[in-house]
Amino acid sequence: MDEQMPGVSDAFAAFLSEAPAHAGAWMEAVQRLGAASALDDKTAALAYLAVLAAARLTSGVPFHARHAKSLGATRDEVISAVLVGLPAVGNGVTQALPAALAAFDAPD
Repeated sequence: MDEQMPGVSDAFAAFLSEAPAHAGAWMEAVQRLGAASALDDKTAALAYLAVLAAARLTSGVPFHARHAKSLGATRDEVISAVLVGLPAVGNGVTQALPAALAAFDAPD
């Protein structure tokens, strides 16, 4: 795992360390998109969790659940964010719930 971004997936840690130029470009784009958003940071973090769950990209869920918690999200808000996609994409979103809760409940 990356020391500067604890909780990232092994795949993303490899991306950061093995392709630093690409990772830098990616992170710059992420930061600029975040700056362009009208959402406050906590709402954006919860929305991102919802997208990860809906897209079944569970490897990023632990990092982003911890991030949402650091921004003041409650456990119930994290659960709701993960499950918000139930009507649109079905119960596949539940696959992200264990990882989100384990990360949220882990000591800081």
